[in-house]
Amino acid sequence: MKILIVEDDFASRKILQSLLTPYGSCDIAIDGEEAMYAFTLAHKENTLYDLVCLDIMMPKMDGHQVLKEIRKFEAQKEIGGSDGVKVIMVTALNDPKNIMDAFKSQCEGYITKPIEKDELITKIKSLGLI
Repeated sequence: MKILIVEDDFASRKILQSLLTPYGSCDIAIDGEEAMYAFTLAHKENTLYDLVCLDIMMPKMDGHQVLKEIRKFEAQKEIGGSDGVKVIMVTALNDPKNIMDAFKSQCEGYITKPIEKDELITKIKSLGLI
């Protein structure tokens, strides 16, 4: 599995990377702009991501914007439904508005920090990635 971790907080990046490395190769983006660069580059190189773990509160471009841009990019490439990348929002925000906005923008999962290994792995398994 190829994974993109999009997180501006160093400690959170390291935690996600240590939890996910046993399941695949992990790339890191520290903000939304870098995430979109990595995502589009992966498509150009035909090395698509299977999973994106996406924080919401980030500089330059927040996670909601990134998710919308990912889905817009996929729509332009006629990638839809189960063929699209699986996106799990991993964030400290647990209010109903952020949760609903994420699912309206077509994320497949929403996990609040602090990150619980069992919850993360269960969610990834439910998506059929491991």
